[in-house]
Amino acid sequence: MELRVTALLFLLPSAMLWLLPWPWSWLWLIPTMGLPWLSQWLPESLVQSFPAWIRWLPEDMAFMGHMLYLNLAHRTSRTSLVDLLEVRAKANPDRLMVVDTASGCQVSLGEMDRKSCQVARALGAALHGSVGLKEGDVASLFFLGPQGISALSLWFGLSKLGCQVAWINPHIRGPPLLHAVLSAGSCILVADPELQEAVESIAPELMVKGVRCFYLSSTSPTKGVEPLKDHIEAASSDPVPRQIRAGVTSKSLALFIYTSGTTGLPKPVILNHNRVWMISLSLRAFGVRQNDVFYTALPLYHVSALLIGIMGCMELGCTCILAPKFSASRFWDDCRKYEVTVIQYVGEVLRYLCSKPEQPCDREHKVRLAVGNGLRQEVWKQFLQRFGPIRICEFYGSTEGNISFINYTGRLGAVGKSSPLLQLLKPFELIQFDTETEKPVRDKKGHCIPVRPVLSPSLGETGLLVSPVTSFSPFLGYLGSPEHTEKKLLRDVLQPGDVYFNSGDLLSRDSDGFLYFQDRIGDTFRWKGENVSTREVEGMLSLVDFLEEVNVYGVPVPGCEGKIGMAAVRLRPGKAFDSRKLHSFIQKALPVYAVPHFIRIQDSLETTGSFKLIKSRLVREGFDLSAISDPLYVLDSKSKTFQPLTPDLHRAILDGSFQL
Repeated sequence: MELRVTALLFLLPSAMLWLLPWPWSWLWLIPTMGLPWLSQWLPESLVQSFPAWIRWLPEDMAFMGHMLYLNLAHRTSRTSLVDLLEVRAKANPDRLMVVDTASGCQVSLGEMDRKSCQVARALGAALHGSVGLKEGDVASLFFLGPQGISALSLWFGLSKLGCQVAWINPHIRGPPLLHAVLSAGSCILVADPELQEAVESIAPELMVKGVRCFYLSSTSPTKGVEPLKDHIEAASSDPVPRQIRAGVTSKSLALFIYTSGTTGLPKPVILNHNRVWMISLSLRAFGVRQNDVFYTALPLYHVSALLIGIMGCMELGCTCILAPKFSASRFWDDCRKYEVTVIQYVGEVLRYLCSKPEQPCDREHKVRLAVGNGLRQEVWKQFLQRFGPIRICEFYGSTEGNISFINYTGRLGAVGKSSPLLQLLKPFELIQFDTETEKPVRDKKGHCIPVRPVLSPSLGETGLLVSPVTSFSPFLGYLGSPEHTEKKLLRDVLQPGDVYFNSGDLLSRDSDGFLYFQDRIGDTFRWKGENVSTREVEGMLSLVDFLEEVNVYGVPVPGCEGKIGMAAVRLRPGKAFDSRKLHSFIQKALPVYAVPHFIRIQDSLETTGSFKLIKSRLVREGFDLSAISDPLYVLDSKSKTFQPLTPDLHRAILDGSFQL
């Protein structure tokens, strides 16, 4: 693969020179060079008569050249993620790095570097007689959004010591939280004091395992949990010697970002410094510039905000406006206040913005670009019609995946685009997939079967996205979970001995090479930007004393992105459905995105011959009162209970007047 990249660096300029003697080729090269789109002057019928690879050659070559440049720039970059902070802070110490919209706090590059040096010196020194942290140690960070700047200074400070950092979702509790800390091999947990209740529920078990617990505060109300804030503030901000992390290379482990638990408990995805660097270059690929002001309201424990947002802005040298929590009512006010030019989204963010009442000032902003993923086509149209000609840069990718796509032309509804040139750099396949057996379809030789080529303008066959695992496109897997890592791999895909990453996503492709997301395989659904494991939710609901059996699935709701949680349940003999008790339980036991909003009570749950719960019919029927005679209930957050689903309430859900 590396030979392919090197060859392309020489072949692309040569190919362009080869085309110059033919004047007709200039029409295709002009857009690539950034001049007016003279190619659009050609008659549409003539343009459409060309093969797709010729029609899209200018855009494909321009993007390809840009990506090759970024790859070259990356090869000459620094080793670790904190090297970037030190270089940027030295060059522009007064440049504004991050602004917290909730507190109004802001930090420059120089200030962040000094704060992180204090963290490194405090945690690298002996605390209460214990040995300080050293290169290779793992620390878990457990923070709510309002503590964003403090959490970032901890991250960079720990990285200065050569430590690896696990970013933990602040919404998980109990066993999943304990598992998250221990599965990363953490030796310390630093937590937001606002998460005291969650910390206290697992602190005794962590201390038995030798994990030290800290609050980022001056005092601690919890026995055994130490306050850390004063130690950091008392530490020197002098530069930390690079020799402390002398063993760190670009292939060293850098941090762990957790999955949402689609196949059980959250798993720590491995990201090394090389991958962090590559992800941080995303903003350049999206077209973000140094003078842009970037706005994100996504959580730092996700790759989108932490690496694309924070690291991407730092790599570019632009300012990141960090909102601790998404608020549709404050979003545009923040954009106007901070003169934001680029916003980050997941599909739900833009839908929420479109669902708010229209305002005369809807187009009074400086936003020129929106970058993100999960945007539905109808929301895309509505957003542009309401808020103006903002360029949408949709992309596809996953935390652990080795393949990504960018919709660099802005084709409505597409998650990305491929081309013969790009497939040389980043090869992938869409293979036939059997949704009944949940396995790829294989031929008589045992090899997977690619979907049929697209010959018409319509969408092609839906297939499972897989990508070869190579030194250029590695799959690092999950920490301490070789069995989970192996489950994400497919072997003997196209030829004996090959290894491919299984994305778990079903995509389709049109004749122009644009890719469209269709669905995820397995017993999962996606709600509020998170993947939800039905098996995990079923396990938690089975702890409720009046529930005998539980079958969880996702159902679509008109006007909403993804699918919302619904549970078909069978009551224990002699027990009644207690709506308030169930509401109280799920609020404590489940993350907000995993909470089932609809409950369907059945006399018995349908299963297969192997006792596997059948979900397909339940998903089709959803919460349609005309198709269901079983008692139905809907979550009512205001009254903190589950209300019987009446025809009036059903209509209110469909027209959006009842908020889920």
